[in-house]
Amino acid sequence: MPDARTKKNAAADSNLYNKNIPEAMKKIKYPLIWSKDNFSIKIFCSIPNIATGILVKAADANFIVDPGDGILRDLNKEMKPKQILNVSDIFITHGHHDHVGGVWSLLTYLRVMNRVTPLTIHFPKGCIEILHIHNAFKKVYGHDLSYEIKLKEISGSKSFTTNKVKVTPFPVIHKEYLPDNRTTRQVPSLGYKFSFEKKNICYGGDTAYCEELVKHAKGSDLAIIEAGHEDDTPDEMHMSLSEAKSIGETAKEYFLVHVPE
Repeated sequence: MPDARTKKNAAADSNLYNKNIPEAMKKIKYPLIWSKDNFSIKIFCSIPNIATGILVKAADANFIVDPGDGILRDLNKEMKPKQILNVSDIFITHGHHDHVGGVWSLLTYLRVMNRVTPLTIHFPKGCIEILHIHNAFKKVYGHDLSYEIKLKEISGSKSFTTNKVKVTPFPVIHKEYLPDNRTTRQVPSLGYKFSFEKKNICYGGDTAYCEELVKHAKGSDLAIIEAGHEDDTPDEMHMSLSEAKSIGETAKEYFLVHVPE
């Protein structure tokens, strides 16, 4: 009989999109889990306008990506307090509430639990939401904060390494409506490609169809592609299902996320 680990891996694999899975099985059920050797990712959720929350593990390193509302609850179910305290980096794709809504509670938890090691937050240049959250947090708790928060503003596509993981940020296209509901503006937005021990995970964040995502997703071991646009009309905010699949199918395996419920 298969052991518990085998059953868990089989359940995770059933969420993956690839050419060998019948269309009827391609239903998105969170959490989504992918794991190869010492490299894994768990997407607790990715629901438009509600929340996103992602955990990346590479050997002993733990990263949080887009900590939306509920991330602390999800991490608490997944990890021991000591492991949460050892999270080294947070990666933000953009500043919309469903991607940063859990930052404050996470920073506060780390303070209450007396974290002592620095925490690095990576975010796109111009993402004022992270700057304001950080400034407000420092104003409230800066007098007795036990750990250092390092802000790393990303303005280009230069790769860097943290905890033996190579990280390649890349610009994506994600616009939002102004209050007149007609005019749009570009939101400072990034995707990230994580590389560890010859395995690659590409996460596009929220984006319209763009060549940067096409380039980085192609050949990746796992591509995580949003499909937040509800029809096939071209859109500058999210991708349609067909656009997302066309990019995902260039990777070895892929998840579709941020699909409207």
